[in-house]
Amino acid sequence: MLSLDSFGTDTAGTTDSDWRQMTAADVMTRDVRTVPLDWSVDRLSRFLTDNAISGAPVVDEAGRLTGVVTLTDIVRQTGSGLLDLAQRDDSFYQGLLDRELSDEEQRAFHEAVDDGVLISDIMTPVVYSVTPETPMTEMVDAMVRGHIHRVLVTEDRLVVGIVTVLDLLRTITRN
Repeated sequence: MLSLDSFGTDTAGTTDSDWRQMTAADVMTRDVRTVPLDWSVDRLSRFLTDNAISGAPVVDEAGRLTGVVTLTDIVRQTGSGLLDLAQRDDSFYQGLLDRELSDEEQRAFHEAVDDGVLISDIMTPVVYSVTPETPMTEMVDAMVRGHIHRVLVTEDRLVVGIVTVLDLLRTITRN
């Protein structure tokens, strides 16, 4: 059984204070899959499901960050019948972002997406981005306060990494 006290030190002797010294560069995933503004939502849905990811940074022709797009953005746009949107509150959508989709749900995405809708039409243009030197504690605080599941790491508006909730959990549980 885990107690709250057990989160202070892991089996390798890493303490909370060690985690507080870590930065975005220490925990980020460097291989980030980005998408362009002009892809159709159909192409985006295939890209996300084929790569088993729930969202991606959106970049312009020069590779500069312009927004982020997620499965939730697709669901809101398509009204695909996957979810009864009228009966869900915001906490449901936040939980969906990092949930794995079944084969049936993936097929429904591909069947219901309007080819005329582009990523630029559904993306979120406001992105919380950090530099590689940003402290882990600052990222975690922003993620909790903003109810976000990913933070993009940038240098001169170019995406150099991504920190997801899964990355943070891996860091905390690493031996």
